[in-house]
Amino acid sequence: MIHVLIVDDHDIVRAGLKQIVAETSDIAATGEARSGAEAIERVRQGGWQVVVLDLNLPDRPGLDVLAQIRNLAPELPVLILSMHREPSYAARALKGGAAGYVSKDSAREHLIPALRKLARGERYLTPAVAEQLAFGMMETQRERPHELLSDREFQVLCMIAAGKPPREIAAELNVSVKTIGTHRARLLMKMGFKNNAEIVQYALEHHLL
Repeated sequence: MIHVLIVDDHDIVRAGLKQIVAETSDIAATGEARSGAEAIERVRQGGWQVVVLDLNLPDRPGLDVLAQIRNLAPELPVLILSMHREPSYAARALKGGAAGYVSKDSAREHLIPALRKLARGERYLTPAVAEQLAFGMMETQRERPHELLSDREFQVLCMIAAGKPPREIAAELNVSVKTIGTHRARLLMKMGFKNNAEIVQYALEHHLL
């Protein structure tokens, strides 16, 4: 039996994923977590063959949670299930140690084969994500300057674009407001932007929201 831990802060999403898993005889969604902190605690308890992780959690970025899971349980495969189709998210998740990436709108079709593959120690990408990654790699950094950003700078960019103020970003990332200001200054310099309005416009154009 493949025991799965589902990490998502939306009750309806977790219920939907459990319903998909319930249609199988070899997979069981035996654990749930609504936040990054809760997910880490459940991983510490052990007993999972695969973790399904959302990138947008209320208390901390999903990439940070992924890194913590990798440190706690390096052999535990993590499947990212995200609303984001933009290849940057998949690329950063895979670089961070995720074993697979599936968009939420394709979960009905791809969740079960992804869980089975990850449980066997293999990787899984939907054809759409794989194609987006391939085309993304073909684009130049000039066309996609956000690829020049560190993971933390990318997180700050997305949070600024989402309209979050510095104090909220600092609290979510567990750093000081001054540190957020430093990250903002660096990403503005790297991307050639002057203000937050340009960040928002860029994020909209590149489907980062």
